[in-house]
Amino acid sequence: MMRSFRVERALQKLGADIRDARKRRRITVALMAERIGVTRVTLAKIEKGDPKVSMGSYALALYVLGKIDELEKLIDRTNDPLGLDMMDERLPKRIRVVQ
Repeated sequence: MMRSFRVERALQKLGADIRDARKRRRITVALMAERIGVTRVTLAKIEKGDPKVSMGSYALALYVLGKIDELEKLIDRTNDPLGLDMMDERLPKRIRVVQ
């Protein structure tokens, strides 16, 4: 499995942000784990940014915190300027009318 320092840092930040959001909402570890449908140990791994925890568990944590809309927008075409630029580069030079 390929390892990336940036990926590890991003997951650690996501986990810490999930932990902090849970605490700001005064949700206990036990209640959060129950709402996500995971054990308290797995929730601890999520909050540490463990890359071995399924993305579904991270997504459920965001859902419980009311932040699933952020995940839905993450790679939306309107938030993908590189992809849009690449598509624009392949636009035809001219358009011919077919009769």
